[in-house]
Amino acid sequence: MPSPPLVFDLDPGMTRELRDGICRLWADVSNAGGAVGFVPPVTADDVRPELVTHLAAMAEGRVRLLVGRDEHGEVAATAFFTLNTHRLMRHWCWLHTVMVHPAHQGKGYGRALMAAAEDAARRALDGLRGIRLTCRGGEGLERFYTACGYTEAGRVPGAIRVAEDEYRDDVTMWLPLH
Repeated sequence: MPSPPLVFDLDPGMTRELRDGICRLWADVSNAGGAVGFVPPVTADDVRPELVTHLAAMAEGRVRLLVGRDEHGEVAATAFFTLNTHRLMRHWCWLHTVMVHPAHQGKGYGRALMAAAEDAARRALDGLRGIRLTCRGGEGLERFYTACGYTEAGRVPGAIRVAEDEYRDDVTMWLPLH
């Protein structure tokens, strides 16, 4: 039996429940080995300052949030869009902190999140011609993003330090929105 689809919401009203749900999601994804800016072990309190930075940028209109909720209304997926302020780069945005809860892995929710992000960029983020994201090399993420329509646009070898003497490439991916 197929999994129930996620329900996506762009720019949801920020509540304490949503903030806490994102913090839990971020910690759970990080602790499961997800490449979302932390190395395990982390707690929701560890990721909270990073979320606060995102929330401040959202309040300034520089960042937009896409949330996917499961059939129970729980935060199951997120992606953040950062809009460019430089006049020569306003035609594309960054997509980052792309997460699907580990309990939902293998259900197609990652592809659903990426499709919802592309749709939001086309519909709600006026005039965008592309989405750019970076991912941690060596995790298989390049294959996933390629399957979602992105192409590798560049790579910085060893730019991400995940442990003492352990480095990963920082891979830039691009999705044109023609």
